[in-house]
Amino acid sequence: MSTLEDKILGEKLHYYCSSSSEDEGNDSTDSDKELDNEKYQRSVTESIEPSFSEWDGTSSNTGPKGVLKDWQRYKQLEAAKRDEQERERLLLIKKLSLTCRSSLDEEKEKILETDPDLAELLADEFLLEYQRQRMKEMLTKAEKLRFGRLINLETADQFLEAIDNEDKSVTVVVHIYENNVPGCEAMNGCLISVAEDYPFVKFCKILGSVAGLSKHFKRDGVPALLVYKSGQVIGNFVHVTDYLGVDFYASDVENFLIEHGMLTDKNCVPAIISQNEDTLSDSE
Repeated sequence: MSTLEDKILGEKLHYYCSSSSEDEGNDSTDSDKELDNEKYQRSVTESIEPSFSEWDGTSSNTGPKGVLKDWQRYKQLEAAKRDEQERERLLLIKKLSLTCRSSLDEEKEKILETDPDLAELLADEFLLEYQRQRMKEMLTKAEKLRFGRLINLETADQFLEAIDNEDKSVTVVVHIYENNVPGCEAMNGCLISVAEDYPFVKFCKILGSVAGLSKHFKRDGVPALLVYKSGQVIGNFVHVTDYLGVDFYASDVENFLIEHGMLTDKNCVPAIISQNEDTLSDSE
């Protein structure tokens, strides 16, 4: 039966040196046991100590240098993995770019095969040239419809021509006045300022006597503002001093025409139109 000492020593009973009285009587046996003990100790030491001649550069119990080397190796593997993923991504992008086509491209190709003339009309260069030409024509037309001043009509024929021969999109405001009538001179001065702020509205003035108006109208109807568009009267305001008084300013006349729908408020004009007006002013 094995004892506690046998279990501690791994039950290697032939290596165990007992101190009992049985061993004292046999010297040869003691020497043999000592020799066996030395062999046992040597074998245990050899099994514990590593053989440096067989070391492959790695160890399970690494020091600071070993940890640093392992970290550098990890970073190298990680960088190589990223490079490989980037190459795969670029190859996929290149493959998709070569094979993917939009429905618009297919439609253009179909038009090119069935109707070459229409395909030429839809070419980007043609469209750009067409847009430039149209813009040029619109600017030229807008320049012709630009006034920015108070026009003096000297005869009745000029009065009719200013209304009938004008473009249908232009609003024409005619001030009928008489000399030495309260409010007429102030109205002419105000319209000069308003015409500068509304260059695409045609502002004119004409004496009541030149226009062939009656004495009653020349006495009690002026200052009068007549507004035309497409040759038709859209506004008829006589004796405007009843609304504005005898002493008024350009802003009062402007607000009066805006309130009655004869002018469009400058603050409500879209930005693209105001930018075009600025462009025309710079070209001048």
